[in-house]
Amino acid sequence: MYSILQVIVGWVLRLLFRVEVKGDAPHDGKLLIVPNHQSFLDGIILGTFLPVEPVWLVHTTIARKAPFKYLLPVIRYKEVDTTSPLVMKQVIAMLEAGEHVCIFPEGRITVTGSQMKIYDGPAFAAAKSGAKVLPVHLEGPRFSYFSRMKGDFPKRWFPKITMTILPPEKIEMPEARTARERRRKASERLRRVMQQANFDARPRQTVFEALLDAVDRHGRGRVMIEDVRMIPETYGHMLKASLALGRLASKHTAEGETAGVMMPNAGANLYLFLGLHCFRRVPAMLNYTAGVQGVTSACRAAQVKTIFTSRAFVEKARLEKLVEPLSKEFRILYLEDLRPQFSLGDKLWLMLFALRFPRAVMRPQNPSQPAVILFTSGSEGKPKGVVLSHDNLLSNVHQLFSVVDVRPSDKIMTALPMFHSFGITIGTILPVINGTRVFFYPSPLHYRIVPEMVYDRDCSILFSTNTFLANYAKYAHPYDFYNLRLLVTGAEKLAEETRNVYQQKFGVRIFEGYGATECAPVISASVPMANYPGTLGEFMPRMEYRIRKVEGIEEGGSLVVRGPNVMLGYLRESNPGVLEKPSSPEFGEGWYDTGDIVTVDGDGVVRMQGRLKRFAKVAGEMVSLEMPEKIAEAASPKQLHGAVAIKDANRGEMIVLLTQDKELKREQLVSAARAMGAAELAVPRRVVHVDKIPLLGNGKKDYVTLAAMLQELVTQ
Repeated sequence: MYSILQVIVGWVLRLLFRVEVKGDAPHDGKLLIVPNHQSFLDGIILGTFLPVEPVWLVHTTIARKAPFKYLLPVIRYKEVDTTSPLVMKQVIAMLEAGEHVCIFPEGRITVTGSQMKIYDGPAFAAAKSGAKVLPVHLEGPRFSYFSRMKGDFPKRWFPKITMTILPPEKIEMPEARTARERRRKASERLRRVMQQANFDARPRQTVFEALLDAVDRHGRGRVMIEDVRMIPETYGHMLKASLALGRLASKHTAEGETAGVMMPNAGANLYLFLGLHCFRRVPAMLNYTAGVQGVTSACRAAQVKTIFTSRAFVEKARLEKLVEPLSKEFRILYLEDLRPQFSLGDKLWLMLFALRFPRAVMRPQNPSQPAVILFTSGSEGKPKGVVLSHDNLLSNVHQLFSVVDVRPSDKIMTALPMFHSFGITIGTILPVINGTRVFFYPSPLHYRIVPEMVYDRDCSILFSTNTFLANYAKYAHPYDFYNLRLLVTGAEKLAEETRNVYQQKFGVRIFEGYGATECAPVISASVPMANYPGTLGEFMPRMEYRIRKVEGIEEGGSLVVRGPNVMLGYLRESNPGVLEKPSSPEFGEGWYDTGDIVTVDGDGVVRMQGRLKRFAKVAGEMVSLEMPEKIAEAASPKQLHGAVAIKDANRGEMIVLLTQDKELKREQLVSAARAMGAAELAVPRRVVHVDKIPLLGNGKKDYVTLAAMLQELVTQ
């Protein structure tokens, strides 16, 4: 009777929801099946398409509700009361008896569209019984009217549903002093397993394909983009503008060519970026704050022949002195000048064909091919081209989706420039493919205006850096961040002073992340589900790591990582156009050495010690230059400071502090170091007062310029 019902229900579900099943489950051995929970359809889908017949654990309150009390008799189930401490003993007994058991470890249907919290019981039962955990990821039911999603979440009667069965994993019984702590640790392990399952079930596609899927889900009429023009623009406008700009750009570039993009944070920048993808060009996002030498070096490394920009942008940003010398070596094309080249034939193509059949227009491309070239900040030398594939970018976006809920009802403030990896991946691509509205602001340096825009445009998510956040706090009204639901900082260490002022003045928690342009960029992060203040949080799903020992550094070592978000490789000016794949002498090809000195504890939480290049050897001891800056921040929290090491005949190297605080003396640094318990070697030997600490476009301190400033002062 049950198998006949399975066949009939399966036929109906495949017809209505185009159900697709990926993967398979082992039929032998003890299995605890742990699916995510998106809708009231989930149990029916699992019961119909799972290749094994488990015992279902059903909560008492659910079992007694219609229609479940009529449907349950046709399956094997056990009614449980999760408030009873005996329940998990019963589950352990069933698993030890060789039964396959299925339970939703979230305990409820998602109301965010993402994973909810994981209860301790299921993971502990698996660890105690020795059963393997079989993760099953359902995608699609949350878009149905059988879900509990509310607001403007896109729903339809019959969305496509995919069920992905992942390989089983063993959860070993954790070591801890108490049973409660062991349960918690087992639960954390199960949370990571399910986050990995969420990530592993992602579609493999290009950025433009992901855009088209988002347009299909949310509809062309959905308002998505705003910038300083304050004109709301829809998915339909985004698609139209992207196709038009891509068509224009294709007239001046060849398929596969790298095209320079020098534009501000605005809708036009996004549309050009997407249009180049559609026509299989690779955008190189140029950092116009890097100066003539920096931009020229970047273009040579990436073999850029043509740079697309805007006359209005060049005039407003006063970039004439940058563009003029660039025009002698590269072709500069202004979008305003290209507009008349969009002929009647192009317009007919756009209206009658491209907008109707955008997937037919899109040039076929493998997700493993280059999608964008970004450039390292050059904080310690010449910028290098970082080649990221479509898979790198979208993997990093889906890694974030797996660990934090970003909803279509949110609005993201993107003030970090699109030539910054944080700005392009997290501030731009993430909202575009998720249906999350975004407000583009042209500069994060407008410290009075950015908080006002966050308030005025009702933004709920902000990604920034410590330097920018510290300056926003000086000018922001206490109510400017009233609507912020998620505030994430990266690119540099979060100062405790910044964390405290946002908590006390604005009532907002800051979640700290860590990344590198080479990793598209996020490597680890603290998130609401797993927040570890003062650390860099947990690694993103499916990121592997190794710690390379460094001579002279006793605690931790250089972090080496591998994962789907790690770049294709570097491009250097010294060897233009030749891809230098990531590789580590110790661990082989595919591993990227971050050069950051970290420690990783038993729970997988990352703690930063400092950058390897930012260490000085003082009196035979390795001292992180992060520590003198922390000491200076403790002594003078309102000002910026930068530590630089110079040669010293007696001590090997000497630490010099450059500071904007005209009153700061070495005696104050000594007192602050003692209060912090810092080593005496970390106290700068000299203090040099400067008018301004130079910053790069991404908010990091420009240590190359700082060193040059110090050298100039020393030689005077």
